[in-house]
Amino acid sequence: MSTAEEDRTSRRLAWCVAHLLRHAPDHVVTDMIGRLDEPTRKYLCRDEWLSASTVTLLLRHGGAADRTFIARNPRVVGRPLPGLPGPARYARRRTPPELLPLLRADLGRDPGDGPLTTAELVGLLRRHGRRGPRVPLDILALSHRPDPELLLAEHLREPLPTGSVEALLLVADLSLETVLAFLAAGAARPDGRSWHRPAVRAVRMGRVTHEELVAHVAPARRTLLLARLPDTAGLRWTLPEQAGMQTAVLRALRPLGDDPRLWAELLRHAPGHPGPLPELVAALADGTVPEAADAGDPGPDLVRAVRHLSPTAIEPYGGVERELALTSLAVPMDSVREDIRWVRDCLDRGLLTGNDVIRHKLPACWALDQDHWLGDVDHPDRHDRPAAVLASHAEADQLLALALDEDPEAWWSVARTLPEFAGTLPHLLLRVTEGGSVSGRS
Repeated sequence: MSTAEEDRTSRRLAWCVAHLLRHAPDHVVTDMIGRLDEPTRKYLCRDEWLSASTVTLLLRHGGAADRTFIARNPRVVGRPLPGLPGPARYARRRTPPELLPLLRADLGRDPGDGPLTTAELVGLLRRHGRRGPRVPLDILALSHRPDPELLLAEHLREPLPTGSVEALLLVADLSLETVLAFLAAGAARPDGRSWHRPAVRAVRMGRVTHEELVAHVAPARRTLLLARLPDTAGLRWTLPEQAGMQTAVLRALRPLGDDPRLWAELLRHAPGHPGPLPELVAALADGTVPEAADAGDPGPDLVRAVRHLSPTAIEPYGGVERELALTSLAVPMDSVREDIRWVRDCLDRGLLTGNDVIRHKLPACWALDQDHWLGDVDHPDRHDRPAAVLASHAEADQLLALALDEDPEAWWSVARTLPEFAGTLPHLLLRVTEGGSVSGRS
């Protein structure tokens, strides 16, 4: 039986690992989870805020115990687990009474006379998939003999509507390769308001990670837009999901560095590039991108997305007040509540940004946990300072990437050091990469 001290150590390590996994590449996430002992892994799955990609990889590579603990985790929402939202939400809504006569007219026979063929199923999905997934889900509930390969071939020949693709992701038994192929092929209406729904749904259901989405979604313009979706109603990223998508896209854009010429070229070529984003970035970095005949106008949404992702050197103004605010990040207040109130006030007055918190707040584990400087939330999309959250994620992404790259051993070294380290995140990364003392209390 573990002692109270061992239990505390396992809980604290699980808390720190959960925050690091938000910024790590998929292969590093898998490696780090495999290094955890049984108690730490249990606390990680059962009690911590887990990113969507981390949950997906745990469900994909973990065992029955991991799935059981994740299902008990009140902070994991929208995942494909017992008792959590999924296709049942649509099944509870009544099917329109006029649907069956309409399907009978479309087929030229009664749907109950026999299973639908693949051609009939595809025809119905093309006709009724433009207004969300509810009617396609009713169609897929009819007796039919689905052939994922034939469905994919039809989708590649002529993309299915967005609602039908989303319905297939919800209920069809598709392999990972088939899911990625459906997402890579786009949709019949590339400029429709709901084009992003299959990608969001695939991540939320645990079918793919953000990194896999970035590697396969085409054209490149869509991947950039997924990192900064237009403000529309309907299914959208939660704030942690948006931060995870931003992290994956910034990782793909890293070869561009901070060269303004390359970022301008990205905006010029992205509208007309038919392939995925990593392919375009590699061509831009090598100078081998072909000149598009007519790339077209990027449009305001794409311009906004690229500006959001591009590196900026703008520092807030504030003089002495800003210096005091930065200093205060290293001096905790009398209570956590007072500390949160002060940081929020400095953010509202423009004296601090999310970047400043990551670089100057100590200890480093508190800086990585937004709840320690913005306050606790009861839902992962209810932080009322989303700009600060996204900025802090981007800054942590950059610092960790520069120091650790994609070396699993270096990430694990930071994870083991983080729980008891008393300094800032840059200080921790400098100590770990230089191989010196990491006590933080010298």
